[in-house]
Formats: sequence, C-alpha cells, structure tokens
Amino acid sequence: MEAFTQLEAVAAPLARINVDTDQIVPALYLQKPRSDNFGDYLFHDVRHDAAGMRRSDFLLNDPVYAQARILVAGRNFGCGSSREHAVWALYDGGFRAVIAPSFGDIFHSNALKNGLLPVRLPEDVVQALLAELLAAPGSRMRVDLEAQTVTRPYGGIERFAIDPFPRHCLLQGLDEIDYTLTQRRRIEDFERRREADPALFIQSTERKAFPT
Repeated sequence: MEAFTQLEAVAAPLARINVDTDQIVPALYLQKPRSDNFGDYLFHDVRHDAAGMRRSDFLLNDPVYAQARILVAGRNFGCGSSREHAVWALYDGGFRAVIAPSFGDIFHSNALKNGLLPVRLPEDVVQALLAELLAAPGSRMRVDLEAQTVTRPYGGIERFAIDPFPRHCLLQGLDEIDYTLTQRRRIEDFERRREADPALFIQSTERKAFPT
C-alpha cells in the first residue's frame, strides 16, 4: 500500500449528500478483477448520459479537475452497500483523500484499509470548504496526516481526528497483512512457547477468557 503522509493537490467539490457506493461504482462492474483500472468506472452512470456520452455538467468531467486528488463531499458519503470496489474506483481515479462531515461506516473502514484517507470535519466547515472551492475552481488544498490537519484554499487550518492504528498503517504504507508481518518475531515466539508447553498455553487462555 502506498504510504500517505502529506498531500497537496487540486480539490474537487462534490456538493451532494448521501453519495452511495452504487453511484461511486455501479453494480455492473463488480465482477471485474482488481487488476482492472476501476477509475474507468468511477461515477460511471452519473458521469455519462443515456447515450454513453460524458455529461458536461458533471463536476469530474471538467478538465480543471483532471488532476484532482482530494474530494470534498456532503454528509453520509459512501453510504449504501458494502462494496470495496467503491474505494478502488476512487483510488484508481487518482483520489487519495475524501473530506466529508460523515461517511458510511463500511466505506470508511474499507478506505483506511486501501490507502484512501477519509477525513471527517464538522458540517459547517465542510460547507465553507465547498463554497470556497466552487468559487475558485481548481483551488488546491493540503491534507497532512502526520499533523492531522487540513489547510483550506485560503490558508485556514482545520484539525481532524483519526484512530492511531489506521493512522500508523497509512503513514507506513502498510495494509493489515503487511502489519501482521511486522509482528512476525512475536508471532513466532508465541508459537514456540505454545509448542513447548501446550498445557500452560491452554490454562493461560482459559484464565483470560473466563476470569474469576
């Protein structure tokens, strides 16, 4: 997984609430292998008209957002079904951070596990950000995971919270398997002790599972 420390990039303002995972990547593409570029399917049905032509009125079809790496959206972003493909589509589409007042729980979890940083900021702050970005298309923002700050287009700084474990994994570029492998020495030591004295291991786990 690609490490995430700081990101300064064009921010795209998607001023919509309840953007669900079916909008982010339609069900038609869920059978595609992960090796596909899911960025090709990002917002496919919203991005195209009935004839399959790109809609000029959809935000991400504007050339000014071709290099956008930060998405700012309304509340409840990523609600709906649990499809991990929604995160893949955003990531393959070039996005590394999504800022919103709230996220669908499963989308939020999937994002952290796939190198996409979901940033929660208060509703009034996000609305102000959207207004600033809409007033000046192509504006840049900065997201700093180390400092846990977002720098607004005109220089104001907002702080955000994130759980320590996913923060550590994102900063180090570790997915859950990578992190487990960093604990290999402790795991091997545990296995040796269990093999050396299985009875002691069973007694120990029983005491932890059923405290008196």
